[in-house]
Amino acid sequence: MGLATNLARLGKEILRCLNGKTSSVPVGHSVCNGGHMELHGLQKLTLLDYPEKTACTLFFGGCNLRCPFCHNASLVLKPGSCPTIAQDELFAFLRKRQGLLDGVCITGGEPLLQPNLAELLKRIRELGYAVKLDTNGCFPDRLESLIDQGLLDYVAMDLKNSREEYPATVGIPNFDTAPIAQSIKLLMEERIDYEFRTTVVQGLHTVHSLGAAAFWIDGAKNYFLQNFVDSGDLISPGLTAFTPSEMRHFLNVVKPHVKNAGLRGL
Repeated sequence: MGLATNLARLGKEILRCLNGKTSSVPVGHSVCNGGHMELHGLQKLTLLDYPEKTACTLFFGGCNLRCPFCHNASLVLKPGSCPTIAQDELFAFLRKRQGLLDGVCITGGEPLLQPNLAELLKRIRELGYAVKLDTNGCFPDRLESLIDQGLLDYVAMDLKNSREEYPATVGIPNFDTAPIAQSIKLLMEERIDYEFRTTVVQGLHTVHSLGAAAFWIDGAKNYFLQNFVDSGDLISPGLTAFTPSEMRHFLNVVKPHVKNAGLRGL
């Protein structure tokens, strides 16, 4: 298939997305029924979620954290509150988009809570798609297993804040950061392409805490500071973003530790 044809098809898909003809970002909680996962949302096209690839995004429910700024609060707090998408429907879509989409983004919630994620990823990869996983880093053993099985191509791990500020930032008193440190070490072995990212929120992040977070991942491959956006579906409403100039200052603070650091959401 020629490049012009692919671009034409992609342009039509973008128009379909802009006209609202895609599955909406879901709410709910993924649970295991007889060992089967429940998918709660399918974004049929994203040009942003997977670096340098056209992709779709799959949303799974449930999370072990309670970050006040979480923009998919319903996905975390309202288990079972939304319809599911059958895997037959998902794979019919993926087969139809072969040759048009490059990859599939797996997000949540926290996808590593899903009981049979490896089996799902195997089926996706059999169709020729690259796979990107979004994770909070709380399950390093599960993450390493997926990497060892060759089921992932890219991992985006949330680095919520400095070690000291993690409990307040994730909404869990006395939160143990040991699994986070283990996931950081795993990714920085560079067995797979990866990035760290921090959503920056007034009242939770400071120059000091962001500097300490960057020091924690000193020498990492990629680090992105994401400006907070109020989705209207927050765990703790009323939070606010920093100004663009403040975000640029934060970037200058972290760059000595991660040369390839950047800003998103400005």
